[in-house]
Amino acid sequence: MTTIEKTNNRKAPGGVGAKRTKEENAETGFAASAALTKNMQKVLVDLIELSLQGKQAHWNVVGTNFRDTHLQLDEIIDAAREFGDTIAERMRALHALPDGRSDIVAQSTTLPEFPQGEVLTTDVIDLMTERIDDVAHTCRDVHDAVDEEDPTTADILHSILERLEQLSWMVSAENRVPKKN
Repeated sequence: MTTIEKTNNRKAPGGVGAKRTKEENAETGFAASAALTKNMQKVLVDLIELSLQGKQAHWNVVGTNFRDTHLQLDEIIDAAREFGDTIAERMRALHALPDGRSDIVAQSTTLPEFPQGEVLTTDVIDLMTERIDDVAHTCRDVHDAVDEEDPTTADILHSILERLEQLSWMVSAENRVPKKN
């Protein structure tokens, strides 16, 4: 018998000890269905890809308003990473397994490939706006099914959507011109 087995079988003084599930140390409670897991995974891979493409843009942006664009990309990257971590940790809380491996992200993201090489600031603005909107679309696309099974996870999607749409507006404003009345 291993040390772990000895420890797990030891009774607490004055009692019978904690009851265990069939899987050692497995928690009980709500567990994500395969469909909920799949929907959360879709959001996760797009958020990971958004952060990676944001870094690619950050390293290779050139042109007018370079510094502002460079710093704005940091904001997008930070948000995407934070949201990705929130989704992955929510998946784990629901006994689902997030998969952020590079090959899985590359195979399953909905975001188009980011161009290689230096990219003008105006093009980066348009490219990143498109990608932020793509991630927001993924969140909206899975929202109703997620909400039906787990309103708490849908609330997380609401927060992510709110911030993504704000970032999209702020980033796209760099290239916009006033509308004529």
